[in-house]
Amino acid sequence: MASRANHGVLLACALVCAAVLLCSDATPVGAAEDQSSDPIVASHFPVATDARLAGDAKQTRFVLDLDKAIQFRAFALADPYRVVVDIPQISFQLAAGTGSAGRGLIKAFRYGLVMPGGSRIVFDLTGPARIANSYVLDAANGQPPRLVLELEQVDRTSFVQSLAVESRPELRPAIADVADTAVAAEAAVAPKPAAPPDLRPVVVIDPGHGGIDNGTQAGGEAEKSLVLGFGLALRDRIEKSGKYRVVMTRTDDTFIPLADRVRIARNQSAALFVSIHADALPRREGDAQGATIYTLSDRASDAEAERLAEAENRADAIGGVNLTEEPTDVADILIDLAQRETRTFSNRFARLLMGEMKSTVRMHKHPLKSAGFKVLKAPDVPSVLIELGYVSNKGDLEHLVSENWRSRTVGSMAQAIDAFFAKRLATAGPAN
Repeated sequence: MASRANHGVLLACALVCAAVLLCSDATPVGAAEDQSSDPIVASHFPVATDARLAGDAKQTRFVLDLDKAIQFRAFALADPYRVVVDIPQISFQLAAGTGSAGRGLIKAFRYGLVMPGGSRIVFDLTGPARIANSYVLDAANGQPPRLVLELEQVDRTSFVQSLAVESRPELRPAIADVADTAVAAEAAVAPKPAAPPDLRPVVVIDPGHGGIDNGTQAGGEAEKSLVLGFGLALRDRIEKSGKYRVVMTRTDDTFIPLADRVRIARNQSAALFVSIHADALPRREGDAQGATIYTLSDRASDAEAERLAEAENRADAIGGVNLTEEPTDVADILIDLAQRETRTFSNRFARLLMGEMKSTVRMHKHPLKSAGFKVLKAPDVPSVLIELGYVSNKGDLEHLVSENWRSRTVGSMAQAIDAFFAKRLATAGPAN
């Protein structure tokens, strides 16, 4: 009890310091537990039917064909050089591979959902460039409405000077519009009696990537889709027992910033956070196979763990805007103190999970690893990140798309979750 009280005091200090000391230029996007009740109707989304590039290394034009005119906002970002176009949520019905090949000032571009009601297009640039012109053309002369973005090469100094404060992205309005609609709908309904509190442990399942961030890809399969299907199956399995309340960081193809994934777990007072991914090795690095379980560490357990953590931690940059909040040195020290007990529980769950999974799943030759994953940094929530396998390995990919394999793997993970909570409850005792 004394240890738990001390842990609570340290955590409270950490949170107070963090609230005073943390600062950020952008407001992180929130994520609902379940977005299936989103008031936006899919059939009303504008549709993008074609995208193309023209021009050269001095001037480059991007054109997006639409079925209706839309509003948008475009801005540039440095290090790496990017241009971001924020638009209302649209249905991208573009040909496979669109955006993978660049031209002129644009190396490549990607697109997808970044929040309920909002989509984004991110252009990776070959060097510094400014937005010379951007506009939407109405349908005319048999041509559909088009969004046009014109880029012009500039030097580094001119580029940095063009990054005005007012051009920084503000994501809140798109969400606020949805929230206002929801609040109005709630106000029209008579209040219901308050439900009794749900005291079951909260398990947060975090399917990695999503929306604009595809994750790794191989054999026509995208990591974001594979891990979402697995996460939903795991949710359904552990919900059946009735022992836990399950929260998903995403239930559809939505981009969720890393800081928001952590925030969801902390806001829900989660007792366990499980992030689900699938790795891939570049061709030049040979082959690897099997599932790996990662816990948080300031120092990676090996070079592969460090490589993976760096790749996963770049997810916010892939979304176009880095929305993570980095604590100051003082807050970081206090949070680290609060994390020590949490890391003990994380390591305990990782070992239980490995014990259950190894009888049903092919494991990596070194199945337990650690690295500095941002998504595992909740100071008061035991957290692990599971790489289910390598999409770059033919055998692993066959497993990842197999319903039978997924069912067996979900079952072993559910057993590990049961064992983890059984041991924690037994350790805590009835007095706690």
